Amino acid sequence: MEDKQIEKKQRSLLLWFDRILAHGLIRQILLLVGILFVSFLFSYLLLSLSGAEWTYYCNDKNISKWVFPFYLLTVPDAFNDFCTSELVGKLPVFFACLIYIVGVILFTGMIISVMTNMIERRVENHLDGHIHYLKSGHYVIMGYDDIIPSFIHYIFKENKDAYVLILTSAKVTDVTEKLRKSFNKKEMDHIIINYGHRTTIESYKDIHLEAAEQIFVVGLRSKPAHDAINVECVDTICQYLEKENQPQKPKSITCVFNDLDTYSAFKTTEIFERVRNLGMDFIPYNFYTAWAKQVFVKHYHHDMGNFDNKYDYPSVFGNGITPDDPKYVHLVFVGYTDFAVAFAMEAAQVLHFPNFNKNPELKTRITFIDLHADREKNEFITRNRHFFDVQPYRYQDLSDDSTDTSSKVIPAPMPVGDFLDVEFEFIKGDVFSKQVQEMIKGWANEKEKQYLSIFLTMENQRSNFMLGMNMPNEVYDHDIPIFICQNLSDNFVTNLRTASSKEVDYTIMGSDKILHTEKRHGRYANIYPFGMNETVYTADCKSLKRAKLIHYLYDTANYETFMFNETVLNSSEEEKQKIWKEADERWRKLSVALRWSNLYSSYTIRTKMATLKAMRGMKPTDSDILEINTDEINELAKVEHNRWNVEKLMMGYRRPKPEEDAYMAPDTGKAKKLALNKKLFIHHDIRPFDKLGAVAELDREFTRYIPWILEMTEEKKDVPRT
Repeated sequence: MEDKQIEKKQRSLLLWFDRILAHGLIRQILLLVGILFVSFLFSYLLLSLSGAEWTYYCNDKNISKWVFPFYLLTVPDAFNDFCTSELVGKLPVFFACLIYIVGVILFTGMIISVMTNMIERRVENHLDGHIHYLKSGHYVIMGYDDIIPSFIHYIFKENKDAYVLILTSAKVTDVTEKLRKSFNKKEMDHIIINYGHRTTIESYKDIHLEAAEQIFVVGLRSKPAHDAINVECVDTICQYLEKENQPQKPKSITCVFNDLDTYSAFKTTEIFERVRNLGMDFIPYNFYTAWAKQVFVKHYHHDMGNFDNKYDYPSVFGNGITPDDPKYVHLVFVGYTDFAVAFAMEAAQVLHFPNFNKNPELKTRITFIDLHADREKNEFITRNRHFFDVQPYRYQDLSDDSTDTSSKVIPAPMPVGDFLDVEFEFIKGDVFSKQVQEMIKGWANEKEKQYLSIFLTMENQRSNFMLGMNMPNEVYDHDIPIFICQNLSDNFVTNLRTASSKEVDYTIMGSDKILHTEKRHGRYANIYPFGMNETVYTADCKSLKRAKLIHYLYDTANYETFMFNETVLNSSEEEKQKIWKEADERWRKLSVALRWSNLYSSYTIRTKMATLKAMRGMKPTDSDILEINTDEINELAKVEHNRWNVEKLMMGYRRPKPEEDAYMAPDTGKAKKLALNKKLFIHHDIRPFDKLGAVAELDREFTRYIPWILEMTEEKKDVPRT
């Protein structure tokens, strides 16, 4: 029993010693000083035991007796001189020999080893991310994922001298090698990688989280619990900042959510109100939805790591749709994936046009083609149940074992009138089958009926590319845009499109036996890549500024007359600065759901401007319109309400039942009380435009103020940074 206790104490002592050696530089130096002190005592005691002769030697050589023991340990000549001196006998010489041997072992072995170890440890700590350099003004990215280079590129675009700190539990050397593929040496010098866990407060202290400019909580999206860990991380950050009570805090926390349902939940609920209470903005981010905005709102993407290279996306609605346009917008998604769902939902939010007002058959149609569409349609309908409560959908079974391939329109549970301008279609079938290929060919031939765009969003990237290269000939002949999901690189698709963009002669023989020649682009002139990991993150600051102005207009409106504050239209520069300041203050107090409502309204301004230009016969590249006449206001007000209906239903609001409907109330008092149900996501204004009351004037007012919003957000304006 005693032997075991002795052995345990020995192991504890060894563990203590090894931990000292393995830890920082200061502990190693203190250990060295301690060893030197013990060796000095050893030397002094041995010399004292040898008698007084060594002190005579010190007096003769004018050496302090407190210095000589250390001198004998460290200087070889001191031992030689002491041994040959006539003042000392054999015993002092023997002890001096022992001291010299100890000194040789210590100073030619241990000190060199310790110094070498300290240097090696310093290098290892640096390479492993255990040394912390940044104290303030840096940007913090938590976790490592393939999309992180896009965040870093964005930061460097905003501030070329910025320092970016990545906190990751992955192997730092591996992360460094991955980043070197995307950044040059100068940029790498501004990227610091530290090892740590994003949910551990101890790591926050080391990286001075409270003094960062912005925080990006990214994580690793391939992990099943990614979103839950990121939520825990944001909670832990708030806990740390509340505890530290630092006067300086980051401006914002951008949190990546990989799951579309989690992302949607954070667009409508106040789960992270504590972030706002700390004076920071909370920005939920989803990779798939961000790409949808690039395609449908911005219409371009940047080259990987080079913001000077911009590649345009074609408009899925041509040059703009007028009220008399006989064509509807048709988006076809091949493969039911996160990309397909995100793109479809964003398209439903922003693609609204005035020709629906004259012909209710001209709805924006969104089609999914997948082998399991019968099951996936149920998932999509459940995800957007309130939309499908009032809107019918189409279903067609083109699978090999189907006995009925006819298209069916499935009615909505609430027969309140088919008043939405967006519809969904689900087609069960293999996209490579003859039946589905024939259907795609038929759509391509309906060039006079629809604006067709095809999105290849299957999980298998090779299948996307292969199908994009081998569509029915009619798709290429009629210049149908084909969007091909490519997660790694856009080079091949982009180079193919560039090579095919050159016009060549196309010659046919007419019925009159005369040759007719026209110019045509090559086969792949209309293929476009999307979904690349490193090219997506760009903050849409212009849309955010417009959203703040939209909220400002609604928040300062007179709800007795349903009119906006007209004094803002002729504001001086000084008054405009006050408007921006007040708009920002009001935005910070706004609920998450209403923020997104204003953002979606902002996103559609670009679409509305394309509509206005088309109505006036202008080109899409012409300068923005500064005045909107009464007829245009009436048309676009209906478009705005159609958009608003879809937005509310897809964000979780529902149409009221008769007993909840403020329009059914017998008096104003009861109507006002019923209207308060919108806090429970029951909104009485979800109805056709012509069934609205006086509140319809707000849609007209918003349309009338679009030129003012555009003027306030021109690039040349010195808008305060928020």
